[in-house]
Amino acid sequence: MEPPPGAADLGRADWERDLIVAARGAHLAWRTETTYREWAARFVAFLKGRPPREARGEDVAEFLSRLAVESRLSPASQKQALNALVFFLEKGLGRVLGKIGFQRAAAKRRAPVVLSREECGRLFGQLEGTWSLMAELMYGTGVRLMELLRLRVQHVDLERGALIVNGGKGDKDRVTVLPAVLRERLEEHLKRLKRLWREDRADGAPGVWLPEGLGRKYAGAGERWEWQWLFPSRGLSRDPVSGVRRRHHVTDSAFQLALKKAADAADLNKRVSPHVLRHSFATHLLEGGADIRTVQELLGHAKVETTQIYTHVMRRPGLGVRSPLDTS
Repeated sequence: MEPPPGAADLGRADWERDLIVAARGAHLAWRTETTYREWAARFVAFLKGRPPREARGEDVAEFLSRLAVESRLSPASQKQALNALVFFLEKGLGRVLGKIGFQRAAAKRRAPVVLSREECGRLFGQLEGTWSLMAELMYGTGVRLMELLRLRVQHVDLERGALIVNGGKGDKDRVTVLPAVLRERLEEHLKRLKRLWREDRADGAPGVWLPEGLGRKYAGAGERWEWQWLFPSRGLSRDPVSGVRRRHHVTDSAFQLALKKAADAADLNKRVSPHVLRHSFATHLLEGGADIRTVQELLGHAKVETTQIYTHVMRRPGLGVRSPLDTS
């Protein structure tokens, strides 16, 4: 089922309409708008009938503190809620909140799930076609799931063996390594994409979605070859904002489901998600002797401390440590 056009979805309550106007005026991504609307709705319910226009910084602080103490939300989710409510109240409703003091969610450092090289091989062996290429490209480059899905033709530099990530987490650009072993398959994949692109042009299909700034600056760029999605959907679907039927990239849920089925078929006893491939990329690089600063740059981490978590799950036979049970 296709979502209704965002242009026709203007909200129900006055506060929601104000939020939507502010979000679209700021050109927020559709996912960001829907996330902010969800948090705003939870906050309005928390107010128990009080108008959100009367909300104060103390109300936001209490709401965020409850998320940490009662709902035990992660720091990332609590930060997302904070960003959503500040935008909602200040940009949408014109409130001035000032400094907000609240109970911070406790940071939880969990060891990442990592597949061995043998397990990666078994997983890839259960995938076919585009799903196989996507999984191996994600493992071979270390990109995040949405970075993978949003790749365009121009981001693949076969000559230099590089993959360009535009607008990654934090809206940052970076370059990561492109596996040489995938070059031939990527060339064949691009040939198939070019045939699909020509069919779309012959059928008069609208160009692919572009960020609003680019869409205004380069009229018709969405129809050009270099802007096409690297992993497009099979059919056209309705754009959730404009209502235009165009070709989008494959959905995250479809890739996640394909990976889950492959993990089950490979009889892996680990919880496998797309992000596990990124964890495995980083861990295997470090195990192979790569410098941690280099891995940090390839992953797009702002701090090296984030990358260091992979040192805790590395196999380091050089240390010579053996279990006491093995020495008894």
